[in-house]
Amino acid sequence: MTNIKSMLLNDGSSLPAIAFGTVNVKGAPGLYDVLNAIESGYRLIDTSTNYNNEGMVGEALRRTSVPREKLMISSKLPGAAHSYDDAIQMIQESLYRIGIDYFDKYLIHWPLPKQDKYDEAWQALVDAQKFGLIKTIGVSNFLPEHLDRIIEKTGVTPATNQIERHPYFNNKKLVEENKKRGIVTEAWSPLGRELNDVLENDTIMSLAKKYNKKPAQIIGRWNMQNDVLLVVKASSPQHQKENLNLFDFELNNEDMKQIDSLDKGEPGRVEGQHPNEYEEFD
Repeated sequence: MTNIKSMLLNDGSSLPAIAFGTVNVKGAPGLYDVLNAIESGYRLIDTSTNYNNEGMVGEALRRTSVPREKLMISSKLPGAAHSYDDAIQMIQESLYRIGIDYFDKYLIHWPLPKQDKYDEAWQALVDAQKFGLIKTIGVSNFLPEHLDRIIEKTGVTPATNQIERHPYFNNKKLVEENKKRGIVTEAWSPLGRELNDVLENDTIMSLAKKYNKKPAQIIGRWNMQNDVLLVVKASSPQHQKENLNLFDFELNNEDMKQIDSLDKGEPGRVEGQHPNEYEEFD
């Protein structure tokens, strides 16, 4: 099994540098994807209430031979539950669905500034951590102004901020703003999903050939060298293992800059989901 490095968080805990993502991973096929991922060496499983698969993740935990204490489960608060009481109940309900006593990590999925309750939602996560329902609390898709508001209101800084990041939308400024605040960046959609051709990009393909690696490994290593935690998804056991094998090579500075140069800015977002505009209530 690949030895995945750990990333130290601002609350003193640590997470594996690579997580297995479960967006659109459901039902029996999804169950076996997650079981294969655990068998391949993944120890951090990333889900969300709005993925509608928390029950499947719970079934995988019951079926795997890996003890619960060696696995880390992360989920996310949906936009429909940003009020304080709703958030506390949703966290509890998600735990019941999965069949676990606590989350190793739990995030607010989107800030939803038009709703203007994300600071209330954050207070709920802060308190849920005190209640023992969550070990590490963080956010997802938060911009600097959202981060500063919740930090000022509660005195608690998120441990992680999970954001869209891939070569066509490297979100570099937000990665730097996270670092300034001592927040670890997590990258969702690090391979661009199926909505763009980043894995067939000429620069990425050329670097894969140069380093004798797969394109996905080049992108994974680029994130790793930027101290970004990867949330990757793959159905094939072979691809799952390949996505873990990032620790036996290093990209030089010139090659890192080449990948940075692929950024397209706002048009590079996979689904055009800007955190100040996107409304997630379903």
